[in-house]
Amino acid sequence: MADGREIVYFDESDDADRALRDTRDLPASMPVPTIRYDARLDEWVGMSDHRQDRTYLPPDEQCPLCPSTSQRATEIPATSYDVVVFENRFPAFAVLPAGQEHGEEHDRSRERSGDGRCEVVCFTADHDSSFSALTPRRVGTVIEAWSDRTSTLSALPHVEQVFCFENRGKEIGVTLSHPHGQIYAYPFLPAATKQMLTAARAHRGRTWRNLFADLLAAEQESEERVVVRGEEWTAFVPFAARWPLEVHLYPHRQVPDLPSLTDAERAELAEVYLDVLRRMEAVFDDTLPYIAAWHQAPVRIDRDLAYLHLQVFSIRRAAGRLKYLAGSESAMGAFLNDVSPESAAKMLRDAR
Repeated sequence: MADGREIVYFDESDDADRALRDTRDLPASMPVPTIRYDARLDEWVGMSDHRQDRTYLPPDEQCPLCPSTSQRATEIPATSYDVVVFENRFPAFAVLPAGQEHGEEHDRSRERSGDGRCEVVCFTADHDSSFSALTPRRVGTVIEAWSDRTSTLSALPHVEQVFCFENRGKEIGVTLSHPHGQIYAYPFLPAATKQMLTAARAHRGRTWRNLFADLLAAEQESEERVVVRGEEWTAFVPFAARWPLEVHLYPHRQVPDLPSLTDAERAELAEVYLDVLRRMEAVFDDTLPYIAAWHQAPVRIDRDLAYLHLQVFSIRRAAGRLKYLAGSESAMGAFLNDVSPESAAKMLRDAR
């Protein structure tokens, strides 16, 4: 790209024209994000002042994720595309020349550079589309992109985990309406991953079995909260769901990450994923603001404990009503759900 960022096309045909170049006059991309250690919670927090200037809800005709035209150059120097991935212009983490930590291990004011990477994944050139409107073939291309980027980003020296996700809907806080997701290559293990691995380690110590495999088996045996079950994947509402509409998709085979999926698993995932999203959209006569989050194994540790799975959840609790993270959730991390998992599963099974 014009400022030195990388862009990668995932084309579904061999005749795509990639001869165009980014002709914009952009300053060199030199973000300097940092992370600071929160000693109170034993967690890292990203600091990125430059993200305050990121593009915010532009009109459709000024969308930076649409293909470029002769009248307007966008982030994507092509007249069309299938799936494209590029470095975020306003990253929370970035590859920096040095990754030296400031402060000793015992220093409560530890700060270091946010050595990682943030990428944008555009699912389609159609500005007015959505992930649920994609074809299974296109979802398959997105899965290939996620897999490729997971492998590439995992090889970066300071990356500890790769997180592929989609934020959908203005209620979630999305700043660009074009169908897209993101990939974060974290320079630390996020709190949710650390907590899950701790639980998985304790479960293995008690039972000599994998926690996630046991959770999947229990849901399959009960069937009460199962939404869709295929040959390779099962989608279910978890027993202790935190969100009004929350579905987890598990492959029947324990794998650590997206690159480890077989062709058969990827093909069925495209079908099951679309089925789940469309059911979620049909539950309420309203929009579906949601987050889709891929939980992959850490890059360097505990890969045998992890189990790849997708978590899709919405803050929509009823038509015209949202679930807000207020005092108990935001301050204490103690979730309260207004919709029982069993009721949610039935609504999703009945949805058409």
